[in-house]
Amino acid sequence: MNELDIIEQLTIAVEQGGANIAPTYQEYMPLAFAVANSCGEEGRSFFHRLCRLSDKYRHDEADKLYDHALQNGRGGNSLGTVFHLAQLAGIRFDKKLANLQNLQAPFTPTHTCARGKGGNTEQKQPQSTEDTVITVPAETSVSLPCFVEYRWPLFLQRVIDCGDSPAQRDILLLGALTVFGATLNKLLSFTYGRKSKYPCLQTFVIAPPASGKGALTWVRRLAEPLHDSLMAAYSEKMKIYRREKAQWDVLGKEKVNIPEPEQPCMKMFLIAGDNSGAGMLENLMDADGAGLICETEADTVSTAIGTDYGHWSDTLRKSFDHERLAYNRRTNHEYRECNKSYLSVLISGTPAQVKPLIPSAENGLFSRQVFYCMPPIHEWVDQFDQSGTDYDRMFTLWGERWKRLLDALTAAVSGISLKLTEEQKDEFNAHLSSVFGRAGVVHGDHMKSAVARIAINICRIIGIVALMRSLDALLMATDGIDPTAAEKPTDDMIKVLLACPGLSPSPHVPQENVQDGVVSQFELTVGGDDFHAVLSLAEPLYLHSCHILSLLPSTDSVQPQKVSQETFLDGLPLCFTRSQALQASTRFGISPGTLDSLLKRMTDKGQLLKAGRGEYRFK
Repeated sequence: MNELDIIEQLTIAVEQGGANIAPTYQEYMPLAFAVANSCGEEGRSFFHRLCRLSDKYRHDEADKLYDHALQNGRGGNSLGTVFHLAQLAGIRFDKKLANLQNLQAPFTPTHTCARGKGGNTEQKQPQSTEDTVITVPAETSVSLPCFVEYRWPLFLQRVIDCGDSPAQRDILLLGALTVFGATLNKLLSFTYGRKSKYPCLQTFVIAPPASGKGALTWVRRLAEPLHDSLMAAYSEKMKIYRREKAQWDVLGKEKVNIPEPEQPCMKMFLIAGDNSGAGMLENLMDADGAGLICETEADTVSTAIGTDYGHWSDTLRKSFDHERLAYNRRTNHEYRECNKSYLSVLISGTPAQVKPLIPSAENGLFSRQVFYCMPPIHEWVDQFDQSGTDYDRMFTLWGERWKRLLDALTAAVSGISLKLTEEQKDEFNAHLSSVFGRAGVVHGDHMKSAVARIAINICRIIGIVALMRSLDALLMATDGIDPTAAEKPTDDMIKVLLACPGLSPSPHVPQENVQDGVVSQFELTVGGDDFHAVLSLAEPLYLHSCHILSLLPSTDSVQPQKVSQETFLDGLPLCFTRSQALQASTRFGISPGTLDSLLKRMTDKGQLLKAGRGEYRFK
């Protein structure tokens, strides 16, 4: 196989994979010299085909660059450079083809799983060099971690256990946390950054088609009983309103003495993503600022936002920080507002649906989303469930149980505040500070902003998990909470809550009130195991966000590192030894000398802290 045959096969693979192997000038220039040195004038068309997927590609400029490369060829660049760039962009190729260039082609797993349930990574080798085939992974075939295996609160664990794969279990966890947090909204709070925050998450699951993200439709069922209850109450109020309005309409002159009946607000919980900007604000204000957008296709939201009457992306951004929402209509001089917003979002979509919703890293939605990228499916899965279980019905029943408990809880308590111990705060700050430091070193300011908001979302998840752990005994009871509990005096419920682990009366509640069972404010603490389990989510969520960043167009304000260095640094743990770094560096073609120089340079700049001899930690 000659060099033209090799470059042709590699070019086809890059085109099929849609891989941008020259995202910056640091790769663009060597690519031109590599093709020119190896293939001469005959390689010009391959060079254009390889680099036209880059945002920096311009045909005339590329032609001039290739002319320059032909005239001033550098012997150091050959097809090995092209292989290296393609490999960093995620293109896999057979080892026999790599050996023709004296290269090693280490295999990159499609989805790293901390549970130790990774799939089969063996690749079938061709029988001869002539039969060599270059394979292209899907867009998610990067090394992205699953969450660490942990026994979450029992009610939450039941939801997670419905997943068939580690990644599907992970999205069920995030989806359930998003739904439960949305239903709690203003009931549960914590103080962060000298502001009150609430458990309202904005979660975006990205996955190739038919990869299992449809499980999120089950999670939506958990919120439907609450939504149906609100809509039923609205329907009854409308019946009363229409009757009173009809009576008022026939009053004649007596109308001046009797006020016109006021039409009730249509209070709902599940808000449609296919909505106008005014409609979104109206839905939120009618529901006192709380609601959940749950859509299985991100295009539904991005299309609605992009319409002439859409443009409610700012509502999503404001809701993340629970900001005030308001609008003023010229018609009837109507002005409405709500002081705080508690909107939660749970959406899913394919990688191609990311950019329409989040055009760039500078768009504020990028740093506010909890991202999870699912891997493509590689094996056929039997979809005929032998148990005959209707998961839609089962999740709806769980939602009804959760609603009954929530009704009783909100009738008895006005607020629950999460409190971390000083030791937990110190550990939280140390862990997130390390992730923050690495984000700045590798990706720049955009990922630093994302990590700052990942920290807020981690606190939100801590609060949800801690409360569900405290209420586990109530949720797992055979009959759940009495459906009429919300209509009864709350003394019994208060006594039950006082017996729940992790819940205690707020310090300002008088002791005699506690003895009488009159407690409206509670403090919530989180156990050490739950705290560490949630804290361990920060690292995977950061890496999933990094992958989404790679799908977005670069901006002038971002100074990206070399792809090899970026991938290498992201693959290191927050605390590591030189031997661990050395072992990892060999997979990326980084020599020991280059590694030592990199570590010294980062230590001198304060980006790394030296914890001991040969031990490092991201600042």
